[in-house]
Amino acid sequence: MKALILVGGFGTRLRPLTLSMPKPLVDFANKPMILHQIEALQAVGVKEVILAINYQPQVMVGFTEQFGALLGIKITCSQEFEPMGTAGPLALARDKLDDGSGKPFFVLNSDVISEYPLQKMIDFHKYHGGEVSIMVTKVDEPSKYGVVVLDEKTGEVQRFVEKPKSFVGNKINAGIYLLNPTVLDKIEMRPTSIEKEIFPKIAKERNLFAMVLPGFWMDVGQPRDYITGLKLYLGSLRTKAPDKLAAGVNIVGNVLIDKSAAIGAGCLIGPDVSIGQNCVIEDGVRLSHCAIMQGARVKKHACISGAIIGWHSTIGQWARVENMTVLGEDVHLSDEVYSNGGIVLPHKEIKNSIVKPEIVM
Repeated sequence: MKALILVGGFGTRLRPLTLSMPKPLVDFANKPMILHQIEALQAVGVKEVILAINYQPQVMVGFTEQFGALLGIKITCSQEFEPMGTAGPLALARDKLDDGSGKPFFVLNSDVISEYPLQKMIDFHKYHGGEVSIMVTKVDEPSKYGVVVLDEKTGEVQRFVEKPKSFVGNKINAGIYLLNPTVLDKIEMRPTSIEKEIFPKIAKERNLFAMVLPGFWMDVGQPRDYITGLKLYLGSLRTKAPDKLAAGVNIVGNVLIDKSAAIGAGCLIGPDVSIGQNCVIEDGVRLSHCAIMQGARVKKHACISGAIIGWHSTIGQWARVENMTVLGEDVHLSDEVYSNGGIVLPHKEIKNSIVKPEIVM
């Protein structure tokens, strides 16, 4: 089997992290976001993954060379030279996706995090015999989304309703698809939306079916959803910290700590925290609901809650960071500085407190 992952976006909602690298390569739970998907695809027998790229193509090509060899899976790139939407990239990669075997292929949005029940989706696709299977997930407030209306018994999709004012259903597109190669014949070589142009036509042909996604789901393409997604992901793993930690370290709830990270004495870590490779967390630090990315240092008695700390950044002693603060790569907060929702671009030194949410350029 083959798969295509849509990675062509600029990741503007996740800036300043995406100023340093493409969104699919931003760390999530201590490894590139897209790697979670590739590993799940490989586990169900996918032999080739095609990345539909646009932004920073050289960086993405470097990723394919590094991780393709590491995982033992073929990873290739199909480059857009103009934004092609969510369907145009399939037409662009047609020769790669359709090898004449007639086997279906996966299409995934790159910023979706879930438990990836891909084998169940393969079985579902074989069972209904239609042209397209999509994964849908239940939401509490469907009026904010495009709702997928389907036959609850058969899964046949009847229609799509964008941001309904009255209740028509509570299931939305989860950004995970399984398509027969015949779908490629319906896609023109132009910027096209698979959700708004292609799927509604196939639904009218009664050839599109939806499977309700079991477990958690989150689009982690913006900071608040990133932190929520981290909570859901760690909850699904129920991951605990390494056994060997300094004296007096207290772990609360689900945390993920890389083996190479150094944790000082008297720290309180959790719930819902990831600490990346080669991070240094000094004595007396308090961390909760946050991601500390590779190479970052948090100095003594600092407190971080509801934040993303970018690669190789430093948090000073007794500093306090909260309320969806996002620090880009190589940002340095001085001692005793307070950040309340600050968005700080890469390679900055912050000497004064950020008392209200703002972008620091």
